[in-house]
Amino acid sequence: MPDSLVIIPTYNERENVEKIIRKVFSLPVDFHVLIIDDNSPDGTADIVKNLANEFQGKLFILERPSKSGLGTAYIQGFKWAIEKKYDCIFEMDADFSHNPDDLVRLREACVKGADVAIGSRYVSGGKVQNWPINRILMSYFASVYVRMILWINIRDTTAGFKCYRRRVLETINLDNIRFIGYAFQIEMKYTAKKLGFKIVEVPVTFIDRQEGTSKMNTKIFNEAFWGVLEMRRRKV
Repeated sequence: MPDSLVIIPTYNERENVEKIIRKVFSLPVDFHVLIIDDNSPDGTADIVKNLANEFQGKLFILERPSKSGLGTAYIQGFKWAIEKKYDCIFEMDADFSHNPDDLVRLREACVKGADVAIGSRYVSGGKVQNWPINRILMSYFASVYVRMILWINIRDTTAGFKCYRRRVLETINLDNIRFIGYAFQIEMKYTAKKLGFKIVEVPVTFIDRQEGTSKMNTKIFNEAFWGVLEMRRRKV
């Protein structure tokens, strides 16, 4: 059985989901894919289930009754992956803002000794394409803010493109992870760091989605801003 599982949460991603699945399966490494769909009204889950007939034993789907947050989707996916004994477990967006080709490089970083490999926009060689300048500045300074408050030497603290070794997710008490939006991404990195795991940042190019609608909103941003202060106060 392949050791690598790519978890992709979806909500209204019919324009992207088949293309992203086919791209992952075209890579030179044998990845499996788990789609976690939050009852997309646009029929995203139906597309995945049809493809599952073509990619039997490689493509899986968990359907949830409603839109319940990015963090809870990944937690459910992590538990599924641990139960199935995958060793390299990935987070990736469905909209091609994360380049599937970089999955191979993230996996290589973990095979070579990292416990967590982050696809990073803010280390040497990393960059962002097609974002308006105000969003670039907001994202960059958000990472600066997180580093200052949490005292962690991770350049891209909000990145959502990552590979975990299974032992990291087995060690973290996933039921104690509190946040569900972008603060979830920060909380997972911070927890892994506090537990002593080795985190490596791999430079990637982040490209703004070409199709579909962004899920970013003010509520998600506020959760991340105030959530960092809460993380600083409590123990892992």
